[in-house]
Amino acid sequence: MEKTCTEVWKNCLQIIKDNIPGQSFKTWFEPISALKLDGKVLTIQVPSLFFYEWLEEHYVGLLRKTVKKQLGEEGRLEYNIVVDKSSNSGSPYTTNIPSNGNGAEAKMQSMPIPVSINKDIKNPFIIPGLKKLNVDPQLNSNYTFENYIEGDCNRLARSAGYAVAAKPGGTSFNPLMVYGGVGLGKTHLAQAIGNEIKRTMPDKLVIYVSCEKFCQQFVDSLKNNTINDFVNFYQAMDVIIMDDVHNFAGKEKTQDIFFHIFNHLHQSGKQVILTSDKAPKDLAGLEERLLSRFKWGLSADLQIPDLETRIAILRKKMYADGIELPQEVVEYVAHNIDNNVRELEGAMVSLLAQSTLNKKDIDLGLAKQMLKNFIKNTTKEISMEYIQKLVCEYFEVPVDMVKSPTRKREIVQARQISMYLSKSHTKSSLKTIGAFFGGRDHSTVIYACQTVEDLIDTDKKFKGYVHDIQKKLKMS
Repeated sequence: MEKTCTEVWKNCLQIIKDNIPGQSFKTWFEPISALKLDGKVLTIQVPSLFFYEWLEEHYVGLLRKTVKKQLGEEGRLEYNIVVDKSSNSGSPYTTNIPSNGNGAEAKMQSMPIPVSINKDIKNPFIIPGLKKLNVDPQLNSNYTFENYIEGDCNRLARSAGYAVAAKPGGTSFNPLMVYGGVGLGKTHLAQAIGNEIKRTMPDKLVIYVSCEKFCQQFVDSLKNNTINDFVNFYQAMDVIIMDDVHNFAGKEKTQDIFFHIFNHLHQSGKQVILTSDKAPKDLAGLEERLLSRFKWGLSADLQIPDLETRIAILRKKMYADGIELPQEVVEYVAHNIDNNVRELEGAMVSLLAQSTLNKKDIDLGLAKQMLKNFIKNTTKEISMEYIQKLVCEYFEVPVDMVKSPTRKREIVQARQISMYLSKSHTKSSLKTIGAFFGGRDHSTVIYACQTVEDLIDTDKKFKGYVHDIQKKLKMS
């Protein structure tokens, strides 16, 4: 009885599984499916061209031995590669390629071969006619890990960056993609990795380039007929930091050239670091084969920093600039500018400039007056609705639950504190407060206020909650 392609491949997988680490097997072999067995030729389907390249580069010997063990010395392997998953026919477009391991050792894919960096490579960062012996990494020396404040918002990305800086090309974070909104520190972190590599490994060839600049250099190389110099330069690097890769959208020829540069660097064990404003899965206008490579390493997001991190950032900048500000001013700025680190630092610079020009000491009044362009809620009226919103945000409970009949402990706590603060910070009557918080009567409000006052006197943790919220109200 003849074996089916599924049975043959299943037997191959059992052998392969015993010879490689479990994680490698799960990553590289579980996604493969057997398509057909034609005589002594086994055809397997792999999800992408990059997948095929990786198997041929790292596992071709093991694949050759297992296939021959199952099919005999004449046994051969053929790949069915999914090239385009977006085919209109409903089924993906695929292509078949025989394994390089069928008759000889694996060979590298045909692509431009980089020349030695010691030879005369045209550096696209250098003005034509000026000779430069060393490659300028194009890094900002101020962008270091020391200047990059760690918080919950960036801990994963920063830790991965440290690992890459310690062992570029030698971790599973290749490529490392850092993504997030405007002003959250993507460029800072990416360049910090480059600066750390240059500090500890000065012989490494590191280059930072924005996507827009790379695209312009590519266009110039086409005009000047120097495309080989352009490709050879980037393929000779040990570390490439490509900023804002979302700008590749719609630029098919530039994507194609970067695809080949990426392939060469990755297969040579070189490090690629990318930044983007979106996660790889959300990037539009990029070829699927390029996106698949972006997803292969680690994608780490940068989120909006929390209050403590924003205060730490401001203190770091104050220390670096040799200035001191009252604590209440620092907390006011950090509390009100909460969407972006760049605006946070810009507000600080603006405040210092206004203080210097007007020869006034920086206090909370000046901060409120000077930062109206940055702060949206400077003149926010303290109302029961605002107090309720602030309390609910602090305790992370839904606003509508505070007005509901529920007796859950965390909801009751938020409701009582909201009532207490409404009595203290608004001119509303007890009856009005009770009506606002779910149609309750004035006696409920009196009880809530008394409960909060008692807990402030007896529960240190609870007192801290109320103090924090009151501080936020004061800054409003």
